Amino acid sequence: MAIATISPTTGEVLATFEPHTAEQIEAHIAAADNAFKQLAETTFAQRAAWMRRAAEILESEADEVATLISTEMGKTFATAKYEALKSATGMRHFAENAERYLAPESPVPADSVGASSLDVRFEPIGVILAVMPWNYPLWQAVRFAAPALMAGNTGLLKHASNVPQSALYLGALFERGGFPAGAFSTLLIEGAAVAPLLDDRRIRAATLTGSVAAGASVAEAAGRNVKKTVLELGGTDVFIVMPSADVDRAAELAVNARVQNSGQSCIAAKRYYVHADVYSRFADRFVAGMAATVAGDPMAEGTSFGPLATERGRKDVEELVADAVAKGATVLTGGTTPEGAGWFYPATVLTDVTPEMRIYREECFGPVACLYSVDSVEEAIERSNDSEFGLSSSVWSNDDEEIALLGRRVDAGGVFVNGLTASFPAVPFGGVKDSGYGRELSAYGIREFVNVKTVWRA
Repeated sequence: MAIATISPTTGEVLATFEPHTAEQIEAHIAAADNAFKQLAETTFAQRAAWMRRAAEILESEADEVATLISTEMGKTFATAKYEALKSATGMRHFAENAERYLAPESPVPADSVGASSLDVRFEPIGVILAVMPWNYPLWQAVRFAAPALMAGNTGLLKHASNVPQSALYLGALFERGGFPAGAFSTLLIEGAAVAPLLDDRRIRAATLTGSVAAGASVAEAAGRNVKKTVLELGGTDVFIVMPSADVDRAAELAVNARVQNSGQSCIAAKRYYVHADVYSRFADRFVAGMAATVAGDPMAEGTSFGPLATERGRKDVEELVADAVAKGATVLTGGTTPEGAGWFYPATVLTDVTPEMRIYREECFGPVACLYSVDSVEEAIERSNDSEFGLSSSVWSNDDEEIALLGRRVDAGGVFVNGLTASFPAVPFGGVKDSGYGRELSAYGIREFVNVKTVWRA
């Protein structure tokens, strides 16, 4: 795949970039390794000052960055600007909390293990390779970069090939804030060049957000080299509605849960399990809300969501819907690709989806919802867990027993009750099963890439 900015709105190639040569890649790795040696001698206070300055720069340039994001991957200007500002907030969070998250601990009294003193310390490990996706080109990268840099690690970013300008912006941002040259930089390389990087002993670990196949490839290469990985992969997240819920509110937010970022979000709701007692009421409002959305120019006011980010991405969505319809699914709204330029696809709702249809199990990365009726909370849980994925979930109920049951038994990395799944700097984020392993954000995320060192003194 070429490294290029191609407008999803028009299909026009706006800019192309040559991949880095072997010599350039070596220079980036060497600079990151050297920067790590420098960061090891700095304090949390110094790194926090640089991180806050980088956040200030990002905030001051939020409009320009949002325009760049919209141009490269098609999300609306408003949501792109929100992403830029959220990224700055995340940077400040780790500037303010990293020292507390990584404070030494004494897990047991020293004398209980025959020591006069006992500390567990959290120390940086070195250069981390980050392989990041295009759907949230700033936030996905920042939620790795901010904790990694504040822990004293350095980072090499291999971003998606269709957002090279966003990648280059990030590659310069932290140095502009004051971090040493090479502390965080962008590698312009093809996907096939990622796994061989893990053979380099200077790269100590890797994190990836992307497809199951990409995650497996990086994990395999890291495993051969005895290096840790954190993987955040796909999802077919569920949206469960029970009779005790505020059904009208659930239906209203259910639309945004599916069309946010043009449906190109791992944590977007994709499977809707609604109790039979309120199914018709929910379905009427949900389908009407989906039908009322406007897929259009991401820079124009009144646009609900923009085009899909890539031509291949839209073809994947078209194929999943066509397969479902051919095998008996019913289209309640949408389902037809519009004519004209750009990679647009309408908000779509399918019912009568059955296990022989690909969309029943595969992740649909576009604004397509599958709507099911269930007869009980137990059935909703059983069908929710009938998936290879387990990223997050949104459940709607005002019954405390139901809420407790859903929170305990839905097999996912998160259960959000009466609200939409979201990622917050202070809250751990990640999944189970084919949705990956490890956690990002919060104290749990910053501790993924540290040496947990025991210091025992007789």
